[in-house]
Amino acid sequence: MSDLPPETTHDLESGGPAGSQDPRSPAWRPVVVVICVVLAGLLTVPAAVAYWGQRTLNDTARYVDTVSPLVDSPEVQEVIATQVTTAIEQRVDVEAILDDVFSGVITDRPRLQRLTGVLAGSINAQIERVTREFIASPTFAEIWDRAHTRAQQGLQRALRGNDSGLVSLQGDEVVLDLDELIDQVSQRLVDRGIPVVSRVQAPETDRQIVLLEAPALRDLRTIYAFANPVATWLLPVVGLLYLAAFVAARRRPRMAVTIGVLIAANALLLALALSVGRQLFVNHLTGTAFGPASRVFYDTLLSYLLRGQQVLLAAGLILIIAGWFAGATSVGASVRGAVVSGLEGTGARIAESAGDGRVGAAGRWVAANIRWLRPVVVAVGVVVLLWGNNPTLPRLWWVLALTLILLACLQVLVGTGHHSVVRHRAPPPQAPPAAAP
Repeated sequence: MSDLPPETTHDLESGGPAGSQDPRSPAWRPVVVVICVVLAGLLTVPAAVAYWGQRTLNDTARYVDTVSPLVDSPEVQEVIATQVTTAIEQRVDVEAILDDVFSGVITDRPRLQRLTGVLAGSINAQIERVTREFIASPTFAEIWDRAHTRAQQGLQRALRGNDSGLVSLQGDEVVLDLDELIDQVSQRLVDRGIPVVSRVQAPETDRQIVLLEAPALRDLRTIYAFANPVATWLLPVVGLLYLAAFVAARRRPRMAVTIGVLIAANALLLALALSVGRQLFVNHLTGTAFGPASRVFYDTLLSYLLRGQQVLLAAGLILIIAGWFAGATSVGASVRGAVVSGLEGTGARIAESAGDGRVGAAGRWVAANIRWLRPVVVAVGVVVLLWGNNPTLPRLWWVLALTLILLACLQVLVGTGHHSVVRHRAPPPQAPPAAAP
């Protein structure tokens, strides 16, 4: 390997051999680096939360995809079944109707009360059973998605000041209508031979669920009006700040470690904030009808953000390891040198066995362009990770494995290219001197 170009053992370092500083570097670069790093570090968590809100709450399709699994949650099914059953029972006083029906047949009041009590209990049990069967059916899953589609659109209207639709502002409360669900269950009860449920219309207050108080909505409207335009671009801006800090840094491996530490620290901070927010959310709904389902609702609604937090933490640790690997520390340099030598040695053996054909030509081209080929491979990996705005840990590991394999292949081709160059530079073999006559 002694005939290889001297930059081979250091070309993983963007800042120059062994991370040395460039004395010709302009004086403004450290200032730009500090500003970009500080701003990016401070804005990472707000940008992640804003991006989640923008992509989840503002995007109807993503919102419905997020909340659709809730229909299979036992806690949510229990809450909805209880709420709908109570609404239907409040809609019709079954015992009073039975008492009216049998009053002309049974004149003995105690017997009449015992009969109507037993029949009312049986009908109410049938109402609850039919309600639970319906909530576990595919038809309810369709109604669930349809209702949440309208709810998301209604919430957007409410946040923009339009107080109409499925989610509406009535007095001091923001309410969600249950009309469709109650009507569907009532029709099933009528089909089962219990027509009494259709005889009386329930008051509007029995067909609605209060979501939040109006003062909270006014605060949300203020936040929404300010944050919604910013949320779209805040996370990409943070990414560009990190990139600018890395490009402007004199020692880029060290900057990669710094960025990795910042990203990992922000991921831990985001995890702490989500944990505290979950507890506050659960405490706020304790004692309400939705208390038992509050935890699963919170985790499901914020599932995209929770996955993003895990990816952020893993990405930060990967950057720390990558910066250490490419840095000027003795251990990092030793590991890097061993890996590079092994890969390039493999490439040299391939070139030796294949001859100086297309493999050698490809290797020479890769060796001449390796400095921009590596960033391209990494950039492609980042694009694949973020494709579809749904990064997950499994996708991160697959992207990391693919990126490492491609980088290793490039280094093997560099070895074939260096071997081909050395072969071309080697002097032709000398013919043995002719024997004296």
